[in-house]
Amino acid sequence: MATWNSRGLRGSTLEDLINRTNELYLEKNLALIQKIPTPITPIRMDKENRQITLAYFDQKSTVDYIGAVQGIPVCFDAKECQIDTFSLQNVHPHQVRFMNDFEKQGGIAFLILFFTTRNELFYLPLRHLMTFWNRAQEGGRKSFRYMELDQEYYLSPHGGYLVPYLDGLARDLKERETL
Repeated sequence: MATWNSRGLRGSTLEDLINRTNELYLEKNLALIQKIPTPITPIRMDKENRQITLAYFDQKSTVDYIGAVQGIPVCFDAKECQIDTFSLQNVHPHQVRFMNDFEKQGGIAFLILFFTTRNELFYLPLRHLMTFWNRAQEGGRKSFRYMELDQEYYLSPHGGYLVPYLDGLARDLKERETL
């Protein structure tokens, strides 16, 4: 179990960008997406300043974001990667179960990946994640490479949208029509 003060706030830059994008999507009446707080267990508190100084991240969180886009339920998780190989250890089995169950209920689940050294964002549909996940479960690679991603899901910031994941969602919905 990781501690809050040793692990830092990994992913907070990406989450800040997504949160700003979500605010703009809401202003434009395009989507209503909520950040799901990461559950923590406080261990040490500074009573004078009423602040948590040490805590454990609870492992049973689901995904980072959940909401609706024009009547379509969506959920997604945001992940940062510093190298061109994304370890599937960064996605927990309970998250994969939740996303699969979410899609069984008619929703759309995906990951947003930020390759920090490349400064590139990708929308990763759950079905693409499952290809990599199943490969790992069958004894194959426990990661996937940048070059394995569908470049059609590259997210290019535009119009004030820092993480324009609705572009990826639109492509995902179109691709689902042909499946």
